[in-house]
Amino acid sequence: MKLTLFTLASTAALALAVPTATIQKRADYCGQWDSQVTGTYTVYNNLWGQGDATSGSQCTGVDGLSGSTLKWHTKWSWAGGPGHVKSYANVVTKISQKALSSIKTLPSTWTWSYSGSNMIANVAYDLFTSSSASGSAEYEIMIWVGSLGGAGPISATGSPIATVTLAGTSWKLYNGKNGQMNVFSFVASSNVKSFKGDLMVFANYLISKQGMPKSQILQSVGAGTEPFSGSNAVLTTSAYSLTQT
Repeated sequence: MKLTLFTLASTAALALAVPTATIQKRADYCGQWDSQVTGTYTVYNNLWGQGDATSGSQCTGVDGLSGSTLKWHTKWSWAGGPGHVKSYANVVTKISQKALSSIKTLPSTWTWSYSGSNMIANVAYDLFTSSSASGSAEYEIMIWVGSLGGAGPISATGSPIATVTLAGTSWKLYNGKNGQMNVFSFVASSNVKSFKGDLMVFANYLISKQGMPKSQILQSVGAGTEPFSGSNAVLTTSAYSLTQT
């Protein structure tokens, strides 16, 4: 996909995994679609937009798993293709695909840090829903816990449609279309480098205030970073967890 700073969306994939308590660290992986399964998590390198770059690369690695808490990182440098997302290194959690109305909670923690030069990127959760478990996504819910260098979400107007406080943070809510998919993006008023909250409060807000059908089935939940450009960038996740009840 080709996206501008105000038209950015991500791709996510579903993954099945066999839970494990500990892992043996392996070398970083750099291939376009490389991934590593660790417990209930799958960590993707996902260089889906690399064709828009004039130069660059990205590698991702898993650093450890303790109980349900995952540590992982990604390192990248991208140049050229201004306004286009190059990748989405992210972790996807194994979940039960069921209607939003049947999900009680999606508690998550995410402690992260970023370093690098001239970075334009986000740090964001990415949830996809549809009328069926395997159908094309109809809604995308992004929760931007970080925005660097002027990156902005999909928006029909470039302006937020609401400001709301959820999970102890103030968010500006944007809305727009990516093809036939209706995209809602919550952008934190300032970067939240240690997030702790229930992702269902964001979905329930959209159901109660923005007309999102509660019958929509949650297909996947990802969490990662979408870079536009920058050099020697490193996103380090020192603690990540997500569960479903």
